Amino acid sequence: MASAVDSHSAAIASIAAVIRGFHDSKTPFRIYHGSTSSTRQRHNSSSNTVDISGLNHVLSVDQSRKTVLVEPNVPMDALAKHTLAYNLIPLVVMEFRGITAGGGFSGTSGESSSFKYGFFDRIVNSIEIILGNGERVSASRTERSDLFWSAASSFGTMGVVTLLEIQLRDVGPNPHLELEYLFAHNMEAALATMRHAISDPGSEFLDGIVFNKNEIVICKGRIKQHPVLNTEPVQRFARPEDEWFYIHAQKRMDEAKLSRTISVDYIPIEDYLFRYDRGAFWGGKYSFEYFFVPFTRWTRWLLDNCMGTRVMYHALHESGLSNQYIVQDVGVPFEKAEEFGNWLDDDKNFGHYPLWLCPLRMNASNEGGGLLTATHPIANTVINDDIKQEFLLNFGIWGPGPTDRPQFIDINRKLEHKVDSLGGRKWLYAHTYYTEDEFWTIYDRKRYDFLREKYQATSLPSLYEKVRMQIDDISPCWSQWLWSIRPFAGWYGAWKALAGGDYMIRK
Repeated sequence: MASAVDSHSAAIASIAAVIRGFHDSKTPFRIYHGSTSSTRQRHNSSSNTVDISGLNHVLSVDQSRKTVLVEPNVPMDALAKHTLAYNLIPLVVMEFRGITAGGGFSGTSGESSSFKYGFFDRIVNSIEIILGNGERVSASRTERSDLFWSAASSFGTMGVVTLLEIQLRDVGPNPHLELEYLFAHNMEAALATMRHAISDPGSEFLDGIVFNKNEIVICKGRIKQHPVLNTEPVQRFARPEDEWFYIHAQKRMDEAKLSRTISVDYIPIEDYLFRYDRGAFWGGKYSFEYFFVPFTRWTRWLLDNCMGTRVMYHALHESGLSNQYIVQDVGVPFEKAEEFGNWLDDDKNFGHYPLWLCPLRMNASNEGGGLLTATHPIANTVINDDIKQEFLLNFGIWGPGPTDRPQFIDINRKLEHKVDSLGGRKWLYAHTYYTEDEFWTIYDRKRYDFLREKYQATSLPSLYEKVRMQIDDISPCWSQWLWSIRPFAGWYGAWKALAGGDYMIRK
């Protein structure tokens, strides 16, 4: 029987041959992964696409080195389940079950442990990558480091990543998270609470939810062993009967506000890691509104099979409703967070709640790809007298936008300009409306183009080509007037999602 490594090598040889053929015929091509966490609509053709969707295996776990070797399409839930069998988890685990290891490396992903470890690409030791001419090479911090860091956060525009070695950490048997819910009455107080948590060596996970300008909950966690006979009750979030995390967090915040004490939960580690998957944070509540369905605990239980992010992303792409809902993640310096929060509060700019807060540790500007090769530096954040680091505070901005197409584009453009004016960053998985000139004033085009030439990547779309939204990018429909009538587009998207099948490639 062939080993996992042998099977991987055989698959890579086949993929490399396809890429070599495109290179020899000078045919531009794209990469097909089988799924996406991007909100941009892309329907590739099988005639110009390299299919790597079969690269979805965990090859090995090295317990002594605390590393795992994975193919790029291994999703977070499968990765966590596999490593937990060894009492280990990755240092950063994205909150949606279907986000893949390759997507996390190539697409700028962070989570509640990123205040400590940085983005997901920071916990990757090395990659195997097929260059645009079909050559199979390795890259790491010490071997072809320029290729390694340019591939990180470059959305697959430097080559085809086919293998990653990821750092793990011990969690012990039966790991649970001790999660504290801390109330803050405004953004200034929330930032102070976060700074204190960052400087606390016992903090391992940290994020927050803004319910309105004067009600913010900061969630601070650490891993604990939780024996079955422990007197503390266990809080779950993964089962249909469990409450969505953000609703539960709001109740905990209210308790902390009234009692002026710290509310605490003990949560099984997998339930915590994917606590936002059911309902896509709170994005799922907007689907209830769209379909005129009451948003109650009973209806959430009844429709639970439709509320995981895998189904919701499928429906979003098929329906084209991403052109009516603002789904953006941006990072701004801590010192600008209060100003940005006030700007978002204005109905003319956004005006919806909740918002997600997640502090992100940045590193040296010469390390990183599409994100960190930006031409303007990030200001240092003073955590305390001993900690002065580059930090951004991520704002998750998700909610209804204008149904009028020009207005929808305009509000996204305003958001981009505001973030840039504050010295922040916008994550490029989402709708991106920069002009090409604007885009390359933010990112280092000279260095990026040099590396693309050096590593034979010019047959792949450039970073700007990959992430930009064209002004006429609107959803396909039988007739435009019918598609605009609520809830026809949503019905179509839901039907396609529940039917399953492929939604990213056209045969």
